[in-house]
Amino acid sequence: MGFLLGILAGLIAWFFLRYAVLAIYTVEQNERAVKTVMGRAERVGNAMTADSPLGEALSEDHKRRYNYPQVRVIQPGGPYFKWPWERVYKVSIATQTINMAHDPDEPQANAGGTLLEAVTRDQLNTGLTGQIRYRVADSNLYAYLFGVKRPISHVMGYFVSVLRERIASFEAPQGAAREGDMSVVTGVSINDLRKNLRDLNEHMERECAASAARYGIVLDASLITGIDPPAEVESALAAINTAHNQVYSDVSLAQASADQKIVQSRRAVEIETLNAQAEVEPLTALAEQLHTLRQNGPETLAAYLRNVRLRLFTHAGQVVKEIE
Repeated sequence: MGFLLGILAGLIAWFFLRYAVLAIYTVEQNERAVKTVMGRAERVGNAMTADSPLGEALSEDHKRRYNYPQVRVIQPGGPYFKWPWERVYKVSIATQTINMAHDPDEPQANAGGTLLEAVTRDQLNTGLTGQIRYRVADSNLYAYLFGVKRPISHVMGYFVSVLRERIASFEAPQGAAREGDMSVVTGVSINDLRKNLRDLNEHMERECAASAARYGIVLDASLITGIDPPAEVESALAAINTAHNQVYSDVSLAQASADQKIVQSRRAVEIETLNAQAEVEPLTALAEQLHTLRQNGPETLAAYLRNVRLRLFTHAGQVVKEIE
């Protein structure tokens, strides 16, 4: 009898531990949770991804393909209770950083996940380095938990394919180079990519905006930091850029010298013009004065001339006068 009571007590203790203690759970601040009942996630009515704001980033074809149901998200807090036939999936929504060359399915690929190769428009094989910041989209947890088997693998593959396509077709924007900006040779794909690295990162962010709706992962930022061609190509580009910079320096010096001469010529013209005006001004004033005197009568003009002669005589040491 005691043996049976012991078995019964053990069963009761196991049942209490299994379905009472372990049925209590909490959700941390950087976590979100989804509960399934008999394997089916709790849903929010008939709401679907295509009808949510995330669906705006999808094309009509992709809205049918990636149309996941919206699930009820359990927010941080607790304690919460679940029945034995229920299961809770917890997901961290903290922002994480990963090397853009990392291959989740093949860690040894891409030089051990350190260098991503891509081919440029002019058939140059380049190595790309950089990082990706991402986080789980708590507004589309169904896609992350149940939509695809390995979401991060899908996102990385999607990112790499978009990036390689952009590298292969990239052309410098028309008018991107400022007038007189010849510090880097344009028309060479490597130089164009390096010069427009910010535009490349912004393009990647726009193109990958649909990743939250596709795979339940938000790409916060694409930080491509380096674009390095093979060593032999790098040395050739360095020689081209050096020669180009020397030409640009010579052109700049010649232009500065010409601008200086133009300024000096303009200044000389201004000085001579002012000198001429200074010589003309007294003659103009004298002409106006004589005109005024003439209007007052011929006697006034004759008196003025006589006074001028007398003043000249006072300063003269000798006077030679014609005999009448």
